[in-house]
Amino acid sequence: MPRRHRTATTATVLTAATALLLTTGVVVAHADDEPTGAPPGSTSSSPPPSVDANNPGLKLADGATLAPAKVLDIKSVVEDLSGEERRTDTNEDVTFALQAEVLFPKDSAKLNPDGSSRIQAIADEIENQKASSVRVFGFTDDLGSYAHGLKLSKNRAEAVHDALTAALGAQGADITFQVRGYSEDYPIADNGSEQGRKKNRRVEVSLPKGD
Repeated sequence: MPRRHRTATTATVLTAATALLLTTGVVVAHADDEPTGAPPGSTSSSPPPSVDANNPGLKLADGATLAPAKVLDIKSVVEDLSGEERRTDTNEDVTFALQAEVLFPKDSAKLNPDGSSRIQAIADEIENQKASSVRVFGFTDDLGSYAHGLKLSKNRAEAVHDALTAALGAQGADITFQVRGYSEDYPIADNGSEQGRKKNRRVEVSLPKGD
């Protein structure tokens, strides 16, 4: 029986400004890799800055008024050459996205040795940022049933959570974790190709930046 393939319909979320960081040995995410949505609770909520509309330094033309103030959330995205790991930094958060193939065998939620070492690196970052809250979200592609993807993505998120708490030791007890599975929701690439589906099969770990 042929496997079903569904077309994602989630609307694309565009940031007000995007800064792409390019350094030697890494590649920057392309336009077709941009998220088509963000899980609830993972978007920035910075209040707009205070602006004095009467400040003479603004030099507004006669009759002109200020538009509502907005926060420009500068985002840098760094992805390794293999595409297996991506780090996204915004004004407020750090998010690590690890492809499922790096962490788990096919259709499994049991971590492999390489996955465990990468999670240790994320635990080190959590300690560096002194994070008190961490989100661990699992995702799949759109092949197979939605229900199966929901169970697999949640089990994988829970496996990463368990590995993080073990790596953090006593510090992990002071951290509030949100652990969720979203199945095929919120893809970051086109599910119409295996390359895109591979990117969508992932676990994301997000944490607020320290002061």
